[in-house]
Amino acid sequence: MKKLLSAVYSVVAYVLFLGAFLYLIAFSMNIGPSLINGPASLPPLAAGAIDLGLITMFGLQHSIMARPGFKSWWTRIVPQHLERSTYVLISAGLVALVPAAWQPIEGTLWMVSGAGMIALHTLALLGFLMVPLCSFLTDHFELFGLRQAAEHVFGWQQSKPEFKQRSLYKRVRHPMMVGFLVAFWAVPFMTVGHLLFTVTMSAYILVGIHFEERDLARKHGQAYRDYQARVPKLIPIPSAQGAALATGTEATRSN
Repeated sequence: MKKLLSAVYSVVAYVLFLGAFLYLIAFSMNIGPSLINGPASLPPLAAGAIDLGLITMFGLQHSIMARPGFKSWWTRIVPQHLERSTYVLISAGLVALVPAAWQPIEGTLWMVSGAGMIALHTLALLGFLMVPLCSFLTDHFELFGLRQAAEHVFGWQQSKPEFKQRSLYKRVRHPMMVGFLVAFWAVPFMTVGHLLFTVTMSAYILVGIHFEERDLARKHGQAYRDYQARVPKLIPIPSAQGAALATGTEATRSN
């Protein structure tokens, strides 16, 4: 029964996160039920304070709960095979809370119509699509806690984390975050409130990348540091150092 409940728990957490992700997409693209560019109901300062609080809660949860030190303490309370699913479940709640409680701030900064609007909406959808696609380039099921629960339920040998460099990960180190940034900035109708959302989420992404890379360097050692030197972080423009390392690697392979 405990194993069955573990399986149900992990699947429910996964499904709820997918629902929250779709809710966030609709919100970011100003599609109901919650509109990022809707009519304001509070003064700008009060609305801004609430919105910043929502993004701060979202960012702190993602940053703190993803750190190895927190996980070591957290797994004394939550079973290790459900640690990731619990993270996903809490994340789903906070992701859904942002659009549900968001307070619009009026003031149009730019508005694009016609073919430009269609192009920007298409670009935003492609950016959002990159997020789940990139998760499958590493380990989608481990990322969302399904693999850990399945290993416990079926008694499979626990898989060891692997450092993978597939497809887009050979061009940039964080293609999933590139997808988010593209989606958040490809906006045909930008208001003051929408800009607040875009800027704060972009800032969280950059801060989150910093801490994630520090953890990955500790986990994978020199292999990840070489990867950092060889592959750009977000913009696929290789540095001179990275090109030299790549050339040296290819020369070593050929020999």
